[in-house]
Amino acid sequence: MEGLPGLRRRHFIAGLYIPWAAGPSRAQGRGPHRILVVGDSLSAEYGLRRGSGWVALLAQRLAAQKIPAEVRNASISGDTTSGGRARLAALLADFQPTLVVLELGGNDALRGLPLKNTADNLAAMTQAAQQAGARVLIVGMQMPPNYGAAYGRQFADLFAEVARTHKAGLVPFLLEGVADGPDAAALFQADRIHPREEAQAAMLDNVWPELRKLLR
Repeated sequence: MEGLPGLRRRHFIAGLYIPWAAGPSRAQGRGPHRILVVGDSLSAEYGLRRGSGWVALLAQRLAAQKIPAEVRNASISGDTTSGGRARLAALLADFQPTLVVLELGGNDALRGLPLKNTADNLAAMTQAAQQAGARVLIVGMQMPPNYGAAYGRQFADLFAEVARTHKAGLVPFLLEGVADGPDAAALFQADRIHPREEAQAAMLDNVWPELRKLLR
């Protein structure tokens, strides 16, 4: 895909696979909160040092605030909502999460998959997690402007619609203040697609308020 031509350009995830990205990332101790993150390369530490991504920072923040929780990062670079839907049942049975974070959908758009398919898959995952006794937080993504304003709105709106319909939590844009901020160019890796380590704290800050609500 094209590189970053300006500071306000938004980006997408690459279709690469990193085997270790699906492994667990745990906070200290097992507590009443078990948080399962099902995402793509934005959550799988693509191009980053192990333990420096926003999911690892989440585990650290929970521990620092003495919130008893275990975090499992089941994110895989290049994953789509179809892929997440196919593997969610096994993850739910194995980990028995109390909170599921769904950070998927960007690769669907990158591959030109129908928006309805993305919405249907997110809805099915949300319902499956809720039926397993977990609360759900949907983490949204936005399209680069060259996809067109109408398509961009429809894509962003599908996350909100699924969250509203199924009474799930919502983070509208994981890369708020990163991809659309004044220092966007400096916050992305050389591929101009994946955020650098310096951006991970901002990504966690975007997720944290809504996630914290669901832990109460």
